[in-house]
Amino acid sequence: MNNRTLIILKPDSVKKNVIGEILSRFEKENFRIAALKMLSGSKELFEKFYEIHKDRPFFSELVTWMSSYPVVAAILEGEDAINRVRQIVGATDPNEAAPGTIRKIYGTSKGENAIHASDSWESYLKESAILFPEGVCFAG
Repeated sequence: MNNRTLIILKPDSVKKNVIGEILSRFEKENFRIAALKMLSGSKELFEKFYEIHKDRPFFSELVTWMSSYPVVAAILEGEDAINRVRQIVGATDPNEAAPGTIRKIYGTSKGENAIHASDSWESYLKESAILFPEGVCFAG
C-alpha cells in the first residue's frame, strides 16, 4: 500500500513536447510506470476529478484548462511513491518550487505548472478510479 501514485502531465507539458523528459525523470528515480495513457478529457471528467476544489475561485478556469488539450495520465509505482513524487514535482507555484523540480523546470505559472500529483493515498484511489476506470494491472 502507498507505493503507487497518479500523475497527470498537463496541457502545457504536452504542448511543449516534454512528455518523455518528465516520464524519464521518474524512471531515473526508480519509479515504474504501471499505467499510462493520453486522453482528451471533457469538462465533466475534470469537474469530477477536481471536485474537491469546486468552491474555489480557480475551479472553472482549472477545469477549462485541463480539458482544453490532451493530457497524459500515469500511475507510478515505487517506495513511498506519494511523498517522493511530490518532492520531485515541487511546489504548485513554479516561482516557489525548489531548483531541479519538475514545476521549476517546466512550469510557467501557478495555473500552467506542468504536472498534477496525488497528494494522499485517498486522493490517489479517487483520482485513479476516475482516470483509469477500466482498472490497472499491477505486474510485479
